Amino acid sequence: QVQLVESGGGLVQAGGSLRLSCAASERTFSSYVWGWFRQAPGKEREFVAAIRRSGGITHYADSVKGRFTISRDNAKNTMYLQMDSLKPEDTAVYYCAADPTGTARVQASRYPYWGQGTQVTVSS
Repeated sequence: QVQLVESGGGLVQAGGSLRLSCAASERTFSSYVWGWFRQAPGKEREFVAAIRRSGGITHYADSVKGRFTISRDNAKNTMYLQMDSLKPEDTAVYYCAADPTGTARVQASRYPYWGQGTQVTVSS
């Protein structure tokens, strides 16, 4: 079973940047889809971005398009989320997820593997 570990969260002022990392415990295959989700207090978990391990096709939530960039380093079994122009409404716990079947996109239920989450707080 793949284990995922996020890092890189923290406190940043509005307009600032953070880069989150998600490391997998073992080699992931070309079919994998990696995803980032977030959950703010009192809200449901929401999709942020996803990327296929092979080919690098990406998907973004409208709320983060143009500000966030998802990428992966297959040699390191690591995925990243570069977050620029951060806003207070981006404050949430951010989770990485992986789907070995390659069929997942925006639905959290399609991802069987999850990290423990990392807190991102954006102050105004």
